[in-house]
Amino acid sequence: MANESLLAAEPRSERGSRPSGRLRRAGLVPAVVYGLGNDTVEVTVPARELNHILAGGANTLITLKIGGDDALALARQVQRHPTRGELLHVDFIRVRTDVAVSAEVQLHLTGEPAGVKDGGVLEQLVFSVPIEAKPQDIPHELESDVSHLGIGDQIRMGEVTMPAGVVTTLEPDTLVAQVIAPRVAEEEAPVEGAEGEAGAEGEAGAEGDAAASDAAGDDEGSGE
Repeated sequence: MANESLLAAEPRSERGSRPSGRLRRAGLVPAVVYGLGNDTVEVTVPARELNHILAGGANTLITLKIGGDDALALARQVQRHPTRGELLHVDFIRVRTDVAVSAEVQLHLTGEPAGVKDGGVLEQLVFSVPIEAKPQDIPHELESDVSHLGIGDQIRMGEVTMPAGVVTTLEPDTLVAQVIAPRVAEEEAPVEGAEGEAGAEGEAGAEGDAAASDAAGDDEGSGE
């Protein structure tokens, strides 16, 4: 289930790329807090602390300490620098413990399929599962045991065990994983027509050589 962390947030009034750059150089991340019908609030949060929280999972519950107010929130729309990976901006959405929210949870397959031991290949088709749950019930990840799968066997979404209070918006028959037979490269069969043509050409060549040899013999005989 989702963990909960505390994070200090300070209101900010400056906007634009230059003020945001100064904040980032000071170890702060520009952010906004919205949701539950309340006004959107622009804040800054410590980059180091937020990185530590997000390392525990994107669905970690965060209690934002904004001045004298507390706001229970989830981090959404986390923007990072494409090469350096540093946090650029974060949206925090306010949540309530009695209201379900939408989230994405990673699906982890466990066990070695019996079919893989027999030479098959495990193919995973769903890696992230959209779910709905109350914030405190959001799991860190979902797991599905595939050790029983033989070659040709499949697992569909309806067979994945969901924790209490968690539902997925995927259809039950959505294919999640399967063990497929190993792909064997087909040997290139010789083309019969080509062989026949080659054989015919060889025979014709042999006959031509024989005729040429006979003709040469006749010429030698007439020369004598």
